Amino acid sequence: MEHRHLGRSGLRISEIVFGNLLYPHDSTPDETVLSCLRAALDSGITTFDTADIYGLGRSERLLGRALAGEPRDGVVICTKVFFPTGTGPNGAGLSRKHVREAIDASLRRLGTDYVDLYTAHRYDPHTPLEETVTAFADLVRAGKVLYMGVSEWTAGQIREAAALAAELRVQLVYNMPQYSALWRAPETEVVPACEPLGISQVPYFTLAQGVLTGKYAPGTPPPPESRAGTGLVGGRADFMRRMLADGVLERVRRLEPLAKEAGLTMAQLALAWLLRRPNVAGAVVGASRAAQVRENAAASGAPLDDALAARVDDILAPVAVYSDAA
Repeated sequence: MEHRHLGRSGLRISEIVFGNLLYPHDSTPDETVLSCLRAALDSGITTFDTADIYGLGRSERLLGRALAGEPRDGVVICTKVFFPTGTGPNGAGLSRKHVREAIDASLRRLGTDYVDLYTAHRYDPHTPLEETVTAFADLVRAGKVLYMGVSEWTAGQIREAAALAAELRVQLVYNMPQYSALWRAPETEVVPACEPLGISQVPYFTLAQGVLTGKYAPGTPPPPESRAGTGLVGGRADFMRRMLADGVLERVRRLEPLAKEAGLTMAQLALAWLLRRPNVAGAVVGASRAAQVRENAAASGAPLDDALAARVDDILAPVAVYSDAA
């Protein structure tokens, strides 16, 4: 497993980041989740991403159990705050009150004194940005958080937050956007805003919810055990409907000979392509089986030359999304 510096900081994260995502009321057995986490550790993954909203706290608790026997200095833990996890009108958002209470609850569930990375899961239009950044800065000074990040913020919001963070002497060093060979919207405005500020991308949905693994065939219903096969709900429904269009799936199928030529699986090809992109520090990948974790981890350092990467671009260009408004 190879490692890269996160933004303009001294912290290094693993190129493959294990995303311990559980949807609310997810019925995945604890032992299945723990087996994936153990496989990640065995594969050399050192960076683990979760959020207080994932599984309504269950994801953090299981991650805490999996890492309990690991040296704390050997792993990087990232969690997030924004979505409703408390009661009453202050149980969500990025107010000082919610941020402070949310981090304490996350630390209890994770069984640790601090998190390496704390992410503002979305932008909060109802809280002054100065209040939010100051709250994060206070957590850094209290030793509960080491570095600050954001997820799915606009280029303008990131610039403003970075300026405030610099004034407060805290490091805003990463952004977590949806980003893959099929969803390239961050390249239009967000990446150009982040690069000069020393802010890395740590993308999620890096396999386009499984579409880039080749498991969905054009003209064929999704496998019943797949994410798409279990029903499209919530914010990912529109995205999945778009990605499952026959025109998209036919283009993805054309990547199979390229993956074979490179000696990679389809998933490894997609991850290797993403890890070549400027400004990407690590790729977040989840899994429902330990074998998937090991396959994904092997994408770190995978050989992918310029010519082959350009062929991936050419094949997917007609169906890739380059703007959130598209």
